[in-house]
Amino acid sequence: MICSRFSKEFRPIQEVQRGFLSRPIPDEALCALLWEYKDRGKKGYDLTERFFAMVREQFSDYTVEGPLRSGRDVRMGTVWPDFPNPDRPADFVFRRAGTVLAVGFARYDGDRGGAQEDDRTGGYRECASEFLTYTRRRGLNRVKLIFLNDGPGLLLGSMWSDYSRMEELGKGRIRVVTLRMVVERVTRAWLEG
Repeated sequence: MICSRFSKEFRPIQEVQRGFLSRPIPDEALCALLWEYKDRGKKGYDLTERFFAMVREQFSDYTVEGPLRSGRDVRMGTVWPDFPNPDRPADFVFRRAGTVLAVGFARYDGDRGGAQEDDRTGGYRECASEFLTYTRRRGLNRVKLIFLNDGPGLLLGSMWSDYSRMEELGKGRIRVVTLRMVVERVTRAWLEG
């Protein structure tokens, strides 16, 4: 399908090979690009692993579902079979005695900013809107939405402002937190209130 749609845009492989072979050795620009991705995902895995440990310590009577480190995300259709976007991936679900208390998304935001910032906050806004519409329609007004974010990308003031506005959308049902905020902001009173 990709070939049939886009092959006219592809450069001949010989042209790509010539271009690659013409690059300097050592190729510092290419090395920098590859180095940036050498640990791709690791910081996000570390983030969720630490978060799950904190939650399990703080809420021993809760279950936390989701992949620890790598693994298949929780699909919203497995949380609620009639969710309008059943393939929407979530990173974790909190339950107490089988009842869903919160659904959450965890991301490590690097310092690339720009497109990453717009993509992340735009995707989160869409997710929050979808979640709020569904839970209100189904009378699940106590279920919370958590966006766990960490990393230097949050130093972009506009990114944090976008996240703050999402909290306002939820009228108390959405929390955006970093690992340092979890103990103070993701409390039993908030989750069960």
